[in-house]
Amino acid sequence: MSMKPSDQTAPHWLSPDEERAWRAFRHMVATVQAGTARDLVEVGLSEPDYEVLSTLSERPEHTGSLHEQAAKMNWSRSRLSRHATRMEQRGLLRREPDPADGRGCFLVLTEQGLDTLTTAAPAHVASVRHHFIDRLTSEDLAALEEIARKVRGPRD
Repeated sequence: MSMKPSDQTAPHWLSPDEERAWRAFRHMVATVQAGTARDLVEVGLSEPDYEVLSTLSERPEHTGSLHEQAAKMNWSRSRLSRHATRMEQRGLLRREPDPADGRGCFLVLTEQGLDTLTTAAPAHVASVRHHFIDRLTSEDLAALEEIARKVRGPRD
């Protein structure tokens, strides 16, 4: 389905209920992200820093190809590459050549990166609890998970 403005069909505007739900969702996401981002800054990381570190920490040997890592994070490879360069300059990760892909590389979590993540993780989980989890019931969380599954759709 094309979403280009040149389509000849009239827009299917949101109903008042749909618009309220959409705006509530957007406001919720922005509020939670702003709160957790503010809390991460206090431990010296940005949200993207934390996401890179935490997703690499979940990989075997704390290593992932740039391509796989970008896909896991739903980032473009160029975005991740630029961000990895800044993190590499700070000693949080390093790049290693990918022998299977001459243009690719592996991102490897350094000892400093793992130490930084280990230090930041308790503060981050406390922030997630404060700004999100503790405000919801177990039923809310189950409903939200189901909604997310529907919106995300099937995995490719």
